[in-house]
Amino acid sequence: MTADVRDILELERPVTPEITKESFLNTKTRKFERVKTTKRPEGMHREVFALLYNDNKDAPPILPTDTALGIGSGYKQAKARLGMKKVRRWEWAPFSNPARNDGAIFHHWKRVSDDSREYPFAKFNKQLNIPAYTLNEYNTHLRTNPTKWSKAQTDHLFDLAKRFDLRFIIMADRWDRANYGIKTVEDLKERYYEVLGILTKLKGSGDKKIYVFDSDHERRRKEQLKKLFDRTPKQVEEEFMLLNEFKKIEARKKERERKTQDLQKLISQADQQGEHNFNASTSRKQEKKLYKKKIQSQPRPSKVDSVVNAVESAGIKFSDLRGSGVSLRSQKMKLPANIGQKKAKALEQTIQEFKVDPAPPPTEEISNVFNELRSDMVLLCELRTALATCLFELESLKHQYEAICIGKTLNIPAPLAMKEEGTKTLESIIDVVGSPHMSGV
Repeated sequence: MTADVRDILELERPVTPEITKESFLNTKTRKFERVKTTKRPEGMHREVFALLYNDNKDAPPILPTDTALGIGSGYKQAKARLGMKKVRRWEWAPFSNPARNDGAIFHHWKRVSDDSREYPFAKFNKQLNIPAYTLNEYNTHLRTNPTKWSKAQTDHLFDLAKRFDLRFIIMADRWDRANYGIKTVEDLKERYYEVLGILTKLKGSGDKKIYVFDSDHERRRKEQLKKLFDRTPKQVEEEFMLLNEFKKIEARKKERERKTQDLQKLISQADQQGEHNFNASTSRKQEKKLYKKKIQSQPRPSKVDSVVNAVESAGIKFSDLRGSGVSLRSQKMKLPANIGQKKAKALEQTIQEFKVDPAPPPTEEISNVFNELRSDMVLLCELRTALATCLFELESLKHQYEAICIGKTLNIPAPLAMKEEGTKTLESIIDVVGSPHMSGV
């Protein structure tokens, strides 16, 4: 260590004798001394004796040591590591930071052998691209009510945006109130995003989404949060009491609905029992005739209506998370509790089939599109089920017609018929792609 410090400070090094193998080992003059050991008293365990005393008669260490690794006075002697190379020279060299525009020169220590390269910490200087506008553009498109926003105020706003990288809280703190009046954080955001949207349209970036800042909504949101924060303990207790009362009312409502359904079931069972007794009193022959006429007169119950109703009600309704308090945007992507395990498993298999990331980054746009995609996937599964049901129903009707009308064959139109492999089926005709957002994901 002292040799390195002397080389850095360019001081003279003391002359050290050359180290050779013979001088280091010095086997002729080396004397071996027998180390005196202390005997462990009788009746004392080895571990307790090791805590109290050791061979070198040193006090036990307060902290764990590295003796077990062979360093120091452990069971294994450390090997000598001789460095015969000369240390590398250091110099007090100047350098400049490319992130600065004032041309400031700084100095630091560096090795002489290192090549001069760019300051390594300059890559962390990330700056936002703040748009600029000309006087003609401002007079033509950006001019607004002078009492609300003048050109000097707008210029000062964009200058602060460049200096502080759109940190609007700091920009509002550094706003020059003496020359440009009082502006809140919401006013600065509203004016900046208004100018940014106009400049985006002028420069032809039509595919880029234009963000519109709603200042009134932001003010109301802060007022509501302030009211929520300023609640007294009595108001919080009253709110919990009202929530508990609401839960009790909902529970009583569900209990009444359950009792009503049970009563309706009992009434329907009594009607069915009376009808069964009436049919049992008739003769078996008349019962067969009536049953045959009833079968011939009544149409065969179809499952198409129930399938159509299931398709119409298909999809997933995600919650809006409008409750009080703080919530994460990723909670919008959670499946609702009314989604069954079978439907959730089918949705997971469909996501793997389309090779979609099951947990994308929860930005606002990605969350909305991902929720629409999963809703369309559920609709796709329902349409596939409906298609299979309709085809089965069609074949059943065909066989029923041929059984009733002996000698006749029901010709199903080609677009509706099941064909062999290699030709179009009804599934290829029905568009089950869903919304156009699916293709974008």
